[in-house]
Amino acid sequence: MPALIEFPELAIAVSDSNQTEEFFVGAFGQYEGVRVTRAVVEVVAATSHSIWADVTWDHHSGAPNERNMYQLIRTGDDWKIAVLTPLDE
Repeated sequence: MPALIEFPELAIAVSDSNQTEEFFVGAFGQYEGVRVTRAVVEVVAATSHSIWADVTWDHHSGAPNERNMYQLIRTGDDWKIAVLTPLDE
């Protein structure tokens, strides 16, 4: 299922799961010193087919904290990320 990552000045179209896997394999190094991470999730809007969730990742040192807006869409009985937008912390 296609998805979209919207960085400031850069949009990345995600067309398959291999692309997602490659992205995360390349990003593991930035979390090397992280031992504890806590996520705070706030659902800011929801419909029967979409959910918008504001998620703050607090890494408790070792990496900068992160904040992302996720748009999830219903696909059958499951929810999948359709759009990910990193937000300024």
